[in-house]
Amino acid sequence: MEMTTETINRLHELSLEAGKGKVIKVEGRSFAIDGNGNVKLIVPQTLADNTVDVTTLMGVVDLVKSMDERKQQNMYVQVKSPKKVEVFGHLDGYGRRERLISARAMIPEIYYGRFLDQEQMNISLQSQFEETNDRDILLKVIGNLKEEAVRNASDDGVSQAVTIKTGIASVDSVKVPNPVSLAPYRTFNEVTQPTSNFVFRMREGMQSAIFEADGGAWELEAMSNVKEYLTRNLDEEINSGHVVVIA
Repeated sequence: MEMTTETINRLHELSLEAGKGKVIKVEGRSFAIDGNGNVKLIVPQTLADNTVDVTTLMGVVDLVKSMDERKQQNMYVQVKSPKKVEVFGHLDGYGRRERLISARAMIPEIYYGRFLDQEQMNISLQSQFEETNDRDILLKVIGNLKEEAVRNASDDGVSQAVTIKTGIASVDSVKVPNPVSLAPYRTFNEVTQPTSNFVFRMREGMQSAIFEADGGAWELEAMSNVKEYLTRNLDEEINSGHVVVIA
């Protein structure tokens, strides 16, 4: 908190008048004078907890638009991560911002790097990933695997090839692509789920696993998608200077 020269001089005068071990008030704020005559601002420990919790970006937009009591104040919408957005008010008299809204996306728990059996992986790919060409290839491979196929799979260290059943009495050798492009549900449902690379591996027991392989670049894309959604739906408030969206 910045103070004018006039305020500082007034504090000095009052501290001399009050003596040590006293509390004085200047411009609505309280100051304590310790045993050495030092003056320190007394700051309340916490702000009032008025945060509204939501699970969607539309919830954030609706709340920001409906806060009539904040129309004359700036509001700051911060995209903190692919699955978290928070809205803050203006600075208070102590240089702090009140958190008004907290949004956390409801996303499924996906077991990256863990080998799953045939049925578990099949369900995971269908329920926790958007449809992509590589996802469909993996589903075809997993759905038609036999135990001996995995044991006899050829592996060049990068891609694996397995023999799968393609008809009532026919089989076919399929090379599983690596890396595979998949789009898991890992950010708010209102925006496009980022597609990124994964390493897909199989092992004996008809088990398979996917490993993240993009170095976390998907997070930047997801946060950009969330910011674009909020910017588009709060354009009037942004253009008026009432709302600022940051990521």
